[in-house]
Amino acid sequence: MRLNRIYQDQPLQVNSIIALDKAASIHLSKVLRIASGTRVELFNGNGLRYQAEIVSIERNQVSAKVLNQLSVKNESPLTIHLFQAVSRGDKMDLTIQKSVELGVKEFTPIISERCGVKLDQKRWQKKLEHWQKVIISACEQSGRDVVPVINPVLNWNEAIKKINNCFFLDPHTSTTLADIKKPNLQQEIQLWIGPEGGFSAAEVAEIESSGTTPVSLGPRILRTETAALATVSAINTLWGDFVQTNTKEN
Repeated sequence: MRLNRIYQDQPLQVNSIIALDKAASIHLSKVLRIASGTRVELFNGNGLRYQAEIVSIERNQVSAKVLNQLSVKNESPLTIHLFQAVSRGDKMDLTIQKSVELGVKEFTPIISERCGVKLDQKRWQKKLEHWQKVIISACEQSGRDVVPVINPVLNWNEAIKKINNCFFLDPHTSTTLADIKKPNLQQEIQLWIGPEGGFSAAEVAEIESSGTTPVSLGPRILRTETAALATVSAINTLWGDFVQTNTKEN
């Protein structure tokens, strides 16, 4: 039976007894209504997972004893860094959540010309804190023991200075991922995805001037949240997780 996975932002050591944070304690005791003796799986982002046993439940405080640690090699062989133009509503949440499941290791939200989300610094900080929770939740669900990085939101002029080893989607090009030269897989692969309405002509020209080749995912126009997930899946098919899996099976 699969154990409930709980993220804890604290050191985890075998044979130690730890007090779980308030959110995890309430979730386990009030929502799941677990009992003492129940086993759970803990992780803190260091690449390991820890089986633990609940030893006490007192009001809103749950404590657990760490029983063992295990290293599970399930990280993608690729280091994919998603530069995603911030999208409206829950589209950004969906993009981040599913990208974590697909193995993306770093996120940089960007504000491009056609980005429809305009917030002040305080509200952007709240957004980042929310996206961090989305990432952790996706790690709990998908079994990842390394928590991807979420960087501060960058405006276009700040973001373009960081472009390197990049793919960006352009529905007006005929070049596909299969047409381009295999990138250096030892380096970070940047994936740039525009907002609803795509990158502007000026932004496309600026990206192309860096030597980056635009790529297309086919004849249809994809929504921004679809584009990111489809591209990460395609990259994994060509060079990443899916290639590794096929190799093992063969």
